Amino acid sequence: MNSGSGCRPVIGSPVSHLGAILTAALLLTGAARAAETMPTVDLTMTVENGVPTCAPAELRLPADTDVSIKVQNRSTSQFVLTAPQIFENKNVLHHDGDVVHVASNEGYTVKQNGKGEIRVRTIGAGQYPFGCTSVNDKSKPFRGTLTLTPAAR
Repeated sequence: MNSGSGCRPVIGSPVSHLGAILTAALLLTGAARAAETMPTVDLTMTVENGVPTCAPAELRLPADTDVSIKVQNRSTSQFVLTAPQIFENKNVLHHDGDVVHVASNEGYTVKQNGKGEIRVRTIGAGQYPFGCTSVNDKSKPFRGTLTLTPAAR
């Protein structure tokens, strides 16, 4: 029997709404902290003398780790960023901003003058090629090196 002296919030009441808001805030705070501790690399895309370029030319990240790739396209052309296996659906954690996952599962399109973030799970240690290709001239892709080092334990 309930004497009515309990403090159980009624669904739809201000107390239950407050609880939902606090729960959501805690979850978002935890996600934000996880993103802050995630290894990050910045990649800038430009076109110089008609040739697509990505800087830096070598990306260094830990292997088998959740990482953040922050991209900025400083050109009036869309770029496609590719790397073997990295952008497969099973490795993609999240993307945000002016980036679109390409249908082939091999990369991301970065809109002209756009910027965004791509969070992925890296693959095993080793050196892999990565590419930046302007959609206006696919015959001149930029080739860089993605170095994945053994993660610290």
